[in-house]
Amino acid sequence: DARERVVIDTGDGAAVAFLGDPERALFAALAVFDNAGQLPVRMGINLGPVHVSRDINGQENVIGDGINVAQRIMSFAQPGQLFVSRTFYDTVQLLSGEYATLFQAVGGRTDKHARTHEVFAMNPAVRVARRAAETQRMRAVRGRAVSRAKPPPSAPATVSDAGTHFIISGATREAVESELARLAAEGAKILAAPSQVGSRWMATCENGRAAVRVHVEKLGMKTIISATTREAVEVKVKELLGFGARLDREIEQVDGVWTAVCDSPH
Repeated sequence: DARERVVIDTGDGAAVAFLGDPERALFAALAVFDNAGQLPVRMGINLGPVHVSRDINGQENVIGDGINVAQRIMSFAQPGQLFVSRTFYDTVQLLSGEYATLFQAVGGRTDKHARTHEVFAMNPAVRVARRAAETQRMRAVRGRAVSRAKPPPSAPATVSDAGTHFIISGATREAVESELARLAAEGAKILAAPSQVGSRWMATCENGRAAVRVHVEKLGMKTIISATTREAVEVKVKELLGFGARLDREIEQVDGVWTAVCDSPH
């Protein structure tokens, strides 16, 4: 529904304000990537307050912190990248845990106004997978047009290590279910059942090596990270370093508990 979005021509690009479901912004961005070919497109998505008004020519315009931050998030991206803000990331992962698997933390970025933004980037594998799936689909369509031969079996699903969880991605639901069943048999907890994201099937399950409760405690400017395994502490330390923290004390085992200390970012 066009009434739920406002499109603004910016000269060298466009700003689109979605006034309803935030998922529509994500779907639109993925569709742009699917159809951009080799064009050096970069995008940024934010969730925030805006005001819709009309300019002196009677054209709809959007102003407010919501769209201003979206532009700044986009400015941090390189051609071929989709960046989203912390507010957008937090919201869509509440709508569906599967959305969290599409992004990875980039860290803090500071704009020209000295304002720091927490940024998340779409995992490059997502775009590659969507392109591969679309290419396979088009080949299958062309193949059916010239031959009635039985199509070759689909490739097995791929498993990507995303720290605390695994992302299982495949061209078919059956391939993803097969790989998910294998991981579940090894003790992994299923976090999100197979579902279709564009032309690709995806699911997530717990990474048993990293699925350990991590305790984070702030004492002044220090942050103490502790867990029962070194791997779990390493994952959390890496995340904090990405947001500007500095490792103050290396990871070490104290009384059976693995611990590290970081200086909190200013």
